[in-house]
Amino acid sequence: MATIKIKQVRSAINRPADQKATIKALGFSKLNQTVEKESNPQILGMIKKVQHLLEVVK
Repeated sequence: MATIKIKQVRSAINRPADQKATIKALGFSKLNQTVEKESNPQILGMIKKVQHLLEVVK
């Protein structure tokens, strides 16, 4: 399956607890970190939920 690279570009400080949990579940631990995940419906839904904090890297 295809993979997708995502980068956290905005902080999760002062965000609701569910958004903080989603960022952590995606594997982010610090700002400007890039992670590579499988592109499946669960991951794409998590990305959509916090899309204002993330950037998709080509």
